[in-house]
Amino acid sequence: MSETKLMTAAGHRILDAAGDLFYSRGITAVGVDLIAEHSGVTKRTLYNQFGSKDQLVVAYLEEREQRWQLLVRETIAFAESPVEAVLAPLEAQRTWNQNNPRGCAFINALAELPDATHPAHVVAMKQKQWLIDLFLELATAAGCSAPDTLATQLLVLHEGALVTQQLSLDTLSASIELARELVRAAVPAQS
Repeated sequence: MSETKLMTAAGHRILDAAGDLFYSRGITAVGVDLIAEHSGVTKRTLYNQFGSKDQLVVAYLEEREQRWQLLVRETIAFAESPVEAVLAPLEAQRTWNQNNPRGCAFINALAELPDATHPAHVVAMKQKQWLIDLFLELATAAGCSAPDTLATQLLVLHEGALVTQQLSLDTLSASIELARELVRAAVPAQS
């Protein structure tokens, strides 16, 4: 959560229920009555814990962001080389997608909340900026030429694989293979 307030057991139940509902049904389709019902609390408790639905959406996205970033960092840690580390965010999708069949919660939030000043929109944009910054950091560490361009290309492949996840095509594998070719082409030849 944005604020450093300790969350109660009820707060965790609310966040878990809201996360399931927001992800499966959509942020704008889910009201606080449904969240309160699914979490077994009153609306008053929900508002005492989060202040507003908007702040609950922020907490939902921040919690997902923490879990996603941890998975990506773990995947980077197990990469066999700096070149393979550049591919880690794409490789992490293999694990992440198993429990997230509706694509990216951040892309979904951006589509549902297009107002750039909405606090949840800000969180979603921050997550996408983190990802492109990470690709840039990894590409630079691997010695790739034109790391800015490569980072943008990898972000496009990553996001494309997320958006097309529900198709009966294996777009993630195709994206990873294309990303691998781009990274290899960007690494100067060893003499």
